[in-house]
Amino acid sequence: MTSMIFVPFIVSVIIGIAAFVVLSFYFMFSGQGYRYDVGWLLTDVDPYLWASFGAAIAISVSVVGAASGIFYTGVSIMGAGIRVPAIIAKNLVSIIFCEAVAIYGLIMALLLVTKINKYSEHSTDPANADIIFGNAFYAFVIFGAGVTAGFTNLACGVSVGIVGSGAALADAQNKTLFVKVLIIEIFASAIGLFGIIIGIIMSTKGEFQTIK
Repeated sequence: MTSMIFVPFIVSVIIGIAAFVVLSFYFMFSGQGYRYDVGWLLTDVDPYLWASFGAAIAISVSVVGAASGIFYTGVSIMGAGIRVPAIIAKNLVSIIFCEAVAIYGLIMALLLVTKINKYSEHSTDPANADIIFGNAFYAFVIFGAGVTAGFTNLACGVSVGIVGSGAALADAQNKTLFVKVLIIEIFASAIGLFGIIIGIIMSTKGEFQTIK
């Protein structure tokens, strides 16, 4: 049953690959093969898009991690709770730990969104090249911060969910094991904080500047 959590991910990957192949053939046969240029992708795409992607990835991937953790933990709590109903209320703390992962992503996304300021770079003056480069650099920084926080929280959510599942099953067999496994779960939950800290540090490495 736990393998079912990977079905949406696999379907998403297949859809993404299919879309990439269709788009590639379209560019190839419409005379727009130059769009395969990675340099074009990095420089001609609006920095707002990269920065917005960073904030979106931070919250969306974190929510996937939290949902995965809740799935793993919830199944075990409900299954073991049928035999030992007393463990259900106590093990809800594992669900809270999983939900905290989504909150980490939400906090990171809100922080990154506040960094996306309005600016203008419509200028051909070579003197403004540094500002234009700086805006593009900071957009990639925000994108990297969002990816770092998002995928760290994904790993954190899965880790907390699996440990929480084990905590519920262990508690059903031996009540003295609950606190011991809970300590492991706390350490697993701390993994998400590492990504948040690094993301915050990265997001302070610049700002969007307006060309006057």
